[in-house]
Amino acid sequence: MTVAVLGSGAFGMSLAIAMSSVGRKVQLWGRDSVQIADMRKTGKSGPRLPGIDLPDDLELVESIPTDAEAYILAVPMQSLRGFLAENADLFVGRDLIAACKGIDLETNKTAVQIIDDIGANASVLSGPSFAADIAVGLPTALSLASPDDISGRRLQRLLATETLRLYRTQDRIGVALGGALKNVVALAAGMTIGAQFGESARAALVTRGYAELVRLATNLGADAATLAGLSGFGDLVLSCTSHKSRNFSYGVALGSGGELPDTTTEGIATAKAVANLAQKKGIDMPISCAVSDVLDGELSIPDAMTSLLSRPLKEE
Repeated sequence: MTVAVLGSGAFGMSLAIAMSSVGRKVQLWGRDSVQIADMRKTGKSGPRLPGIDLPDDLELVESIPTDAEAYILAVPMQSLRGFLAENADLFVGRDLIAACKGIDLETNKTAVQIIDDIGANASVLSGPSFAADIAVGLPTALSLASPDDISGRRLQRLLATETLRLYRTQDRIGVALGGALKNVVALAAGMTIGAQFGESARAALVTRGYAELVRLATNLGADAATLAGLSGFGDLVLSCTSHKSRNFSYGVALGSGGELPDTTTEGIATAKAVANLAQKKGIDMPISCAVSDVLDGELSIPDAMTSLLSRPLKEE
């Protein structure tokens, strides 16, 4: 059985390396054919995940495979809808596993909903993980959400390795939204540290940010228990405490006035989508909306903190 990983960024590459290293038949496709050819020539991972030897059996391909058992989608979230539209005929009825985190800015849909729209079997893989850790075989645990238990068990066996442990669930909404919404809180946590508001402020912000995450996600159909698991709370903790988190690092740079990282930062678009959803549904999301306003240049970080601290006192 073949697994096709579509997207040769850091996370897609790490999953391809991890599965190929334990003898799975894996094909890795990337939109940049020059990068694919260079990796094939050097036997080394690409610039988004540098310095790692590629397994000899990992197949690097310039065309999207047509006969894979399952497809892992590791393309940027804001490119996913267009990518699926371009290849809809190939994917109808196939097992597609979203490995991208975010909410589509134009439609306010998660990756699972976008995959459902083209008639594919949508699952989502998410949780506390850094690509470099997965690629070198460090212990990592993720949530795998599938539409039914039969699919979940089959994909769990297909994708898990000795060091990549997968917990299955059928709460696709919860897993998708946990991975998306934590990025917004991670941006806020980074801004807090970058602006030197202190560790206590970060802890408070992460806690109240988690409350917002649960509030919105459950309104959209997620199970609160899922959000307390790997794809919600677990991913939130990792993303809000490590400089290896792209969203946290972007927030730190923004808060300190430093040079902004030139990397894909999914939380930027997601913050705007969350603010739109909060307004549309009448859900109180002060931290997420403040992040969106800061990113849009409508609010400074000190003013955002002042606004949050001056909210009316209430019960927790």
